[in-house]
Amino acid sequence: MSSKKTPEEQENTQQRRSGFSRRTFLQGVGVGSGAVGTAVLTPEATAAPPSEAVGPGPVPMTLRVNGKTHQVSLEPRVTLLDALRNHLDYTGAKKVCDRATCGACTIVVDGNPVYSCTMLAIEAQGRNIETIESISTDDARMHPVQKYFVEHDAQQCGFCTPGFVMACKSFLDKNTNSNLTLQQVEKGLSGNICRCGTYVGVRQAVLAASKEVKGGRRA
Repeated sequence: MSSKKTPEEQENTQQRRSGFSRRTFLQGVGVGSGAVGTAVLTPEATAAPPSEAVGPGPVPMTLRVNGKTHQVSLEPRVTLLDALRNHLDYTGAKKVCDRATCGACTIVVDGNPVYSCTMLAIEAQGRNIETIESISTDDARMHPVQKYFVEHDAQQCGFCTPGFVMACKSFLDKNTNSNLTLQQVEKGLSGNICRCGTYVGVRQAVLAASKEVKGGRRA
């Protein structure tokens, strides 16, 4: 019988002499890798170094809202909508989409309709800001837009109504023509959305109000 050893037997003999094998090597690598991974993932290793708050702090601002001057201290990142609602208590403009798509936060700045969620409060300094609160709350002296919104049932849930009223008022202030067409009104108010679908009432209200409003004044 041949005494020549197979390659496997030769390897086993060498492993016994050295006390080391591929299996023990792989096992050692696995244990070592686990230990290293554990060390890397410990809270001490992953904790971020302490740091101060990033960004500028509040700065003084002067905002003129509905003819009244307000002194506030706000961070430059605060939107005009948040400044009005959270710091000046003008809550008529509604925060709905907060990304300039619905128009519920529409106010009038220097005579132009503006999505207040897209303008920074610091940008509005020195400008004339009008909100829904600037329109009369006296039933006997309602603005024509208000009056015809009621008569034509142009509101439902109410979230879009303040923005629509301000957009309508601005639209009529800019259009002295008392013979507006339905198409003109539809185009002029295209920046405001009513999820309840009261568009027919809104448009009819504007057409009716246009008969009483000329160049921003009542006829």
